[in-house]
Amino acid sequence: MNATKLTRQMGLLALIATGVCSMLGASINVVPFMIQRNVPGIGPYVLPAFLFAAIPALFAALAYGILASAMPRAGGSYIYASRGLNPYMGFVASFSQWFGLSIVIGVIAYITIPFIRDVTSSFGWENVSHILEKGWVRVGLALGLIWGFVGVNIRGLKSYERIVLPMMFLMFALGGIVIISGLLFDSSDFLTALQEKEGRTFTPTTDIAFDWRIFLSAAALLFSSFIGFDSIAQAGGEAKNPTKSLPQAILLAILGVGAFYFLFAAAVYHIVPWSFVAAEAMEKDITAPGLLSYVLPSGWGIAILVGAAIALINDLPAMLLSVSRLMFAWAKDGIFPKAISKIHPKNNTPYVALVVAGLMASIGVLGSHFAGDFFLGIDIMVTSMMVNFLLMCITLVSITKVNSKVAERISVIKNRTIQLSIGWLGILSLTGFLAIHTYKDLTSEVKEWYFHSTPIWVIVMGLASIIFIYNWRRLKKSEPKLSERFLNLPEE
Repeated sequence: MNATKLTRQMGLLALIATGVCSMLGASINVVPFMIQRNVPGIGPYVLPAFLFAAIPALFAALAYGILASAMPRAGGSYIYASRGLNPYMGFVASFSQWFGLSIVIGVIAYITIPFIRDVTSSFGWENVSHILEKGWVRVGLALGLIWGFVGVNIRGLKSYERIVLPMMFLMFALGGIVIISGLLFDSSDFLTALQEKEGRTFTPTTDIAFDWRIFLSAAALLFSSFIGFDSIAQAGGEAKNPTKSLPQAILLAILGVGAFYFLFAAAVYHIVPWSFVAAEAMEKDITAPGLLSYVLPSGWGIAILVGAAIALINDLPAMLLSVSRLMFAWAKDGIFPKAISKIHPKNNTPYVALVVAGLMASIGVLGSHFAGDFFLGIDIMVTSMMVNFLLMCITLVSITKVNSKVAERISVIKNRTIQLSIGWLGILSLTGFLAIHTYKDLTSEVKEWYFHSTPIWVIVMGLASIIFIYNWRRLKKSEPKLSERFLNLPEE
């Protein structure tokens, strides 16, 4: 086995699992309900906003699938934009994406601990539950999760698959309990249980004015639910039969997760009145298992708590794989230190890149703890990914003029008219979503300026520009025809 190369060991199922595990987690168990606090006034329109958010996500997924068929290499979106648009734009956009995803890995690890706490409480282990509420314990365990999965990834793809595949199936099975519950219970059952368990009476609000600004703001945030398919593209250097398996995995992941997410959230809102969700969200952090605990039998409640914890934990190995392959691709191109492209001599994994990914994710844990609001990390990620997806659509439009040689390698949706339609519709919809998301962020009231995601993102883009310009000039001195090299795909 050649220790200088990544090896193509990932089949279609493992690729789908990588996307699914990056998409399900906080997005399904927390975001559809905490959005009532983050976007006040969205009320009963969460599900329509989710469907609306799927529109630009689908265009982006199609663009990714088309580009993946032509450029199946580690680094995915970086390779697509650097070869099909411009090396600078490819690096800057993917650096922003890397930063956003790295921070969110830390966010996810941090919010996983309360789910584990609730599981221990459900089993009656109150002493353990109280310990898990301590800040230093929560931070320590979150860091432990991250570095444990860094180790799993370093051990190789077989080790990675042994973790993500069983957990994906278990996640779907336990999450399915929520969907079934939506068929068995309704809001009257919930209100009765609320009275019996807590002596509380609640009168649901039945009507609320529809506001397009609020609706679009919510849709822009819910767009985060779809971003995980990008992880599949990052594994392009390790996929079997990549020209077919990468596009297939991207589309199957986004369609499957989208359907599951919608049914899951619809079931919760069918049981729990949206006005109760909104009121609770203003007072404390809420989750799907916590909301359904009022009506579900204790065994079912524990099962969905475990399912939620698994969904969150399962985000981590897939997202670590994604961000490490971005750094690996930069290093292979000479934009990052060459040491980051080192391959483990036994496991054929980019172990240095994975360690750096773990360090960045650890910063995300600490940021979540001190900022006190995990939505900051999610907002940074959403901004980064919207820009990245926008550039993928621009790349699809420009690739035949910029790099006709690579464009000829496209093997799915070869019709240029259809490609242009997908690209332009993606550009228009994503530009609109990005503008809405940015406006909402800049006009929101926060304690300090650095709790706005947009200025943080701008600073990151500035840092990326400095890194690129420095390294591009350095490479130019020894490689006068550097631009020509960036018209070819990296060697495998």
